[in-house]
Amino acid sequence: MNSEFGERIKVSIFGQSHSQAIGAVITGLPAGLKLDTDYIDSFMKRRAPGRNIYSTQRKEPDKPSVVSGLAGGYTTGDPLCVVIKNTNTISSDYTGFKDTPRPSHSDYPLFVKTGGYNDIRGGGHSSGRLTAPLCFAGAIALQILKKFGIEVGAHIYSIGGAEDTPFDMTDISPELLAKVKEKDFPTISDDAGKLMRVEIEKARLELDSIGGIIECAAVNLPAGLGSPMFDGVENKIAAAVFGIPAVRGIEFGAGFKASKMRGSEHNDPYFIKDGKIATKTNNHGGAIGGITTGMPLVFRAAIKPTPSISKEQDTVSISEMENKKLAIKGRHDPCIVPRAVPVFEAVTALAILDLMINEYGCRSISDKVRE
Repeated sequence: MNSEFGERIKVSIFGQSHSQAIGAVITGLPAGLKLDTDYIDSFMKRRAPGRNIYSTQRKEPDKPSVVSGLAGGYTTGDPLCVVIKNTNTISSDYTGFKDTPRPSHSDYPLFVKTGGYNDIRGGGHSSGRLTAPLCFAGAIALQILKKFGIEVGAHIYSIGGAEDTPFDMTDISPELLAKVKEKDFPTISDDAGKLMRVEIEKARLELDSIGGIIECAAVNLPAGLGSPMFDGVENKIAAAVFGIPAVRGIEFGAGFKASKMRGSEHNDPYFIKDGKIATKTNNHGGAIGGITTGMPLVFRAAIKPTPSISKEQDTVSISEMENKKLAIKGRHDPCIVPRAVPVFEAVTALAILDLMINEYGCRSISDKVRE
């Protein structure tokens, strides 16, 4: 099984939820980048567990330790390896799940694939815990993109029946993205955030869970990134986004609403704005034919409810081939959407940086990094 993505920037994730440690090996980074460790730490804290009642109470410091690829605080151009220790595991919570697989978890298909040798503790390698090193890698990519004036940010679009103010598809400021990142609950509208927290708490008290939608944007992208067919911007981002556990669907721009529009409604008229070519609307979400147009790149992704719930569910005993009942105990997020927001920013930044190196070459990216 392979847990690697990227063409020019490759990120390989290793470890399991309850193994000694988790981490990543990142290859293709330009040499000479001084890592802003304070920025990386603050970025990773946004994803970290145990910070509030609507996330799992597993408390992990998530302090990354770089074991190679750095010298004097600067990237060397060699593979960069980061390790994050697991310090707060309770593996006994998962006893028996290998024989009685949890509904909507990867327990059963992994049992079949590995012949029963899969690590069931905390979901093993399929756990959302593995998004911690992904955020480390993404924080580095975000630092590099910032040198080109490119900013990536996301917010909770909806949870249950509560909806946030959507991005203005044609005018998303870096200041807005930065403001949302500073919030403990990342919504544009604080009132919407309060309603979403009510939805999460209701699900939690009912021993259940709830899903939602995240909207992500990248601004100040140059036109011309990407390729038609299989190497398009949407393809690269979608592949990275589906590496995040629990993602069930993705749409760019107007998305599925485009299927109900006429061409005269969906087409985005061109015009000159401040001496540059732009579009008056942005139903295309910043990419046409797999190539960026210079407009904000905007997409939304659906996240399923956390499958680990305390309500009794139907399952089976694999060894006895009989129907069984299952009530899951332990520490689990009633809603993983808030903690997933920085993960979306991370994978989007990595996909965009990969496209930029492919388009402009590693040397030009390295020169900009060292300025």
